[in-house]
Amino acid sequence: MARGESTQHKVHYKGPNTDEDFLVFVDDPEQYKKWLHDSSVPLAQFVSTFQVFVTHRQGVQGMYGAASDAALHSEFDTEDVDEVIKKILKSGTVQTMEMPARQGSTNDSVSYMNAR
Repeated sequence: MARGESTQHKVHYKGPNTDEDFLVFVDDPEQYKKWLHDSSVPLAQFVSTFQVFVTHRQGVQGMYGAASDAALHSEFDTEDVDEVIKKILKSGTVQTMEMPARQGSTNDSVSYMNAR
């Protein structure tokens, strides 16, 4: 993989109660698919971070922030992050985003020094 190139997987859940978008990041989509059929697979094997993010009504591609306990409670009737993550993973949709490789010179000062 080239420098800076990566793939990001997230599970998106559109909140019907709050008009908010909730996100959970997933490292291993194959383990996530196994978990959907077999809940004995530990969440720690595929969940990137045990935190729920919101987009502040800017869409899935907008800026993300940590979901407050109030936002979780108003949408999911609980503030337990593990339970909320499970609900998002079960009801959400997977989105994959490809991050392109960075290009360009790696150290302009070296090129400048060689030009003299």
